[in-house]
Amino acid sequence: MSDTATTTAPAASRGIRKTLVGEVVSDKMDKTVVVRTVSRVPHPRFGKIVKHTAKFHAHDEKNEAKTGDKVRITETRPLSKTKRWRLVEVLKH
Repeated sequence: MSDTATTTAPAASRGIRKTLVGEVVSDKMDKTVVVRTVSRVPHPRFGKIVKHTAKFHAHDEKNEAKTGDKVRITETRPLSKTKRWRLVEVLKH
């Protein structure tokens, strides 16, 4: 019981962090991957569901993600000019 309390306490003090699932589109940089996420949102005027894509630079400490992998990323402090996300896990190779 105390193990779960210790793991959730630091996260609670930092606040809730956003997590996203996306596909790696580039792994050419060292310790960095570019992840494309696709979200389905209603069009503001017409209401039709449209796909919205966004690309995020994520920190990959071990260079484990490769192009085409499905990964989970989470928000973190700014690590560089463009990196505000870090790699949590590789879901599918």
